[in-house]
Amino acid sequence: MNYSKKREFILEGKMSKVILVLSGPLMINNLIQTIYNLTDTYFVSILGDTEVAAITLIWPVIFFMMSLGIGVSIAGTTLISQYIGSDNYTKAKYIAGQIISFSLVFSFVLGIIGFIISPHIIRFMGGEGDLFTYSNEFLRIIFLGMPTMFIFFAFNAIKQGQGDTMTPMRYGALSVGLNIILDPIFIFVLDMDIQGAALATVLARGVFAIYALYTLFNKNTGIQLTKKDLIFNKELLQKIIKIGLPSSIGQSTAALGFTVLNIFILSFGEETITAFGIGNRINSLILMPAMGIGSALATIVGQNLGADNIKRAKEAVKTSAFIATIFLVIGGSIIFSLSEKVVGIFSDNAIVLKQGSQYLKLISMGLPLVGFFQIFIGTFQGSGHTISAMIIMMGRLWGLRIPMILIFKKFTNLGPSSVWYSMVLSNAFICIIGFGIYMTGKWKKKVIKRKV
Repeated sequence: MNYSKKREFILEGKMSKVILVLSGPLMINNLIQTIYNLTDTYFVSILGDTEVAAITLIWPVIFFMMSLGIGVSIAGTTLISQYIGSDNYTKAKYIAGQIISFSLVFSFVLGIIGFIISPHIIRFMGGEGDLFTYSNEFLRIIFLGMPTMFIFFAFNAIKQGQGDTMTPMRYGALSVGLNIILDPIFIFVLDMDIQGAALATVLARGVFAIYALYTLFNKNTGIQLTKKDLIFNKELLQKIIKIGLPSSIGQSTAALGFTVLNIFILSFGEETITAFGIGNRINSLILMPAMGIGSALATIVGQNLGADNIKRAKEAVKTSAFIATIFLVIGGSIIFSLSEKVVGIFSDNAIVLKQGSQYLKLISMGLPLVGFFQIFIGTFQGSGHTISAMIIMMGRLWGLRIPMILIFKKFTNLGPSSVWYSMVLSNAFICIIGFGIYMTGKWKKKVIKRKV
């Protein structure tokens, strides 16, 4: 579909079809990103459980730094989708240029800072001995490659805002394919161990991030940029930051919450954090449909609000919630019955097997709740009311989950299971809060003017 046909499809097509067509590639793209982690986890698990614990320990740190840029990308999708919905292609093009420039500069700064403070962060999190060494080696390489990640985020945001979810999926698939090839070469053939896993990921992303950036300037597929579009525009940057900052805060504080969560989990032992890391990656696969639908919903809500079609935006939210629930009930049922066998793929440690399978069984029963959470996030981000999204992202971890873990740890004998129960309960309570915010109707007001 060309630019105009995509817009017409999103604004007028059958809603269930629009959601599935847009979310399908996003689901696959999310799966691709998860495969990055699973690939690293699989090959690193051959090295040992301590290496697996290392990449689990530092993942929230990586996500914390990435989240600062993800907010800018979310703002880009919001603004581009609403401008396209209002048929203002020129303004959408200007926004795209600002996102590229800001993401590139910002990621270089974050990468340098992260490389310098990496050892201090890992020590603060409790990493010692081999766990510290492996974590630091992996983390520093990832930080150096952060600009390639941010370019991918910006490219995905620009394409998604136009309703093109297929192109990012293709580039992501090629990238993960290259990563699968490079991982064993760098880890085992070149004897780089855990550093090889990090380097393979950075190079695989980097090659296709550069090509994706090239296509924005040299291929006429929707928004086509020029060098002039990259010049910083104060007014547009302020608009992007105003919308993106709450998303950055929400994402980064949620990531920080997961960092604190990892500290609590590590206090139960290395086997527990290994089980959590393996379980989380498996759980991420089952959540792919809901995450894809939530991301697609942001585009659908954005374009329809831009076109002043509030009724259709509401229809998109309700239909998305229904479809996501169906996917998660089916996926949760499968993972519940196969939990031990799936965890066994990544570890033969008896304690890891027991705790990992228990985690998967508990979390699978509450998966529809996570689906509703993703729907609310997509709705609030697509409408540009990112403060609402920030509230439920921060509230789930800092207001509910972490306090619950502290209470359960102090007043019960649940042990590591206290973490799993806290996760399910926090998902339930935050969905109630999210529904309350949705019912206020404030999200129905778009953040752009129809003609600028």
